[in-house]
Amino acid sequence: MPILLVKAKPNARASTLTWQEDGTWLAQLKSPPVDGKANAELIALVAKEFGCAKSAVTIKTGAGSKLKRVEIRD
Repeated sequence: MPILLVKAKPNARASTLTWQEDGTWLAQLKSPPVDGKANAELIALVAKEFGCAKSAVTIKTGAGSKLKRVEIRD
């Protein structure tokens, strides 16, 4: 079960997920950080990037912050 360290940037122009030199992932999200919209978009983006179901992706820590730990279950 890999755990990704993700830096989320809500209210971006486009939704992208890119690997950074420091070993983290940068998620630029179109959604605002309101009512869990950005977190839902992040889960969908990670699932698409890694070719898994959205139900296999979980935000383990940091749901209310910009720095998150995201787990992908097998």
